[in-house]
Amino acid sequence: MNDKQSTSQPVVSIIIPAYNEASRLPATLPRVLAFAESLGLPFEIVVVDDGSTDSTRQIVREVAAAHPEVRLIENPHSGKAFTVRTGMLRAAGRYAVQADADLSTPPSEFARLIAALDAGAHVAIGSRAGRPGAPWYRNVMSYSWRVLVATLGVRGFQDTQCGFKAYRAETARQVFSRALLYNAPAQGLKKARVTAASDVELLVIARRLSYTIAEVPLEWNYAENTKISPVRDSLCAFVDLLRISWHVVRGAYGGPAGYAVAVIDDVPGGPQAG
Repeated sequence: MNDKQSTSQPVVSIIIPAYNEASRLPATLPRVLAFAESLGLPFEIVVVDDGSTDSTRQIVREVAAAHPEVRLIENPHSGKAFTVRTGMLRAAGRYAVQADADLSTPPSEFARLIAALDAGAHVAIGSRAGRPGAPWYRNVMSYSWRVLVATLGVRGFQDTQCGFKAYRAETARQVFSRALLYNAPAQGLKKARVTAASDVELLVIARRLSYTIAEVPLEWNYAENTKISPVRDSLCAFVDLLRISWHVVRGAYGGPAGYAVAVIDDVPGGPQAG
């Protein structure tokens, strides 16, 4: 790592929400670091801990001691939506990339999201072509969710739930600061909270602010997620979709109703400094 990369204002921030990820982070952080270093741009990796009860925080601190580009933010346990929101609003880079700790999408694919922002998009969301390796009930849940989202939330997207997304910094500030779901620390939360509808809310807000949203096909491989409770989380997500619809009706998100959506099948080039 050269001095320029360790001292310059980051161009790219990679946000990793983490809740009890001690088994994954020892492999994940070196892979993300290797990718970020390959960009040749100043970067930071921000791990936002969601009140983990294992050694997640200690692992991040040990990596950060050797790599000053890595930093840890500690949150009370509040669920994934608030964890991602924290990282996005505190990112220092011009581009902010959201990545799941399981790296079901390889880090090399992040460049496609960044390239979409370089090409003019304000938001770039990963889109999974099928779900290789996923159990049948996850595919059923995915199809049912797409129908609900198109009915109650936003239309025009193949995949709103991929955990790999990217925002221009100012776009992230505008979108995440307007979110009404899970925008404050939780009180007394004991279990994992997946908060699937928060992704939909962010896209609703981005559309109302007339931001260009690029849907970018990414490589994706199924990784077992023991934090998902199919029945509990599905019911919670459905109720949240109804809440989002009500917020739209009463104009709570502000901004005009215009929007632009782009589906990018092939992103040329890659991230550029400047």
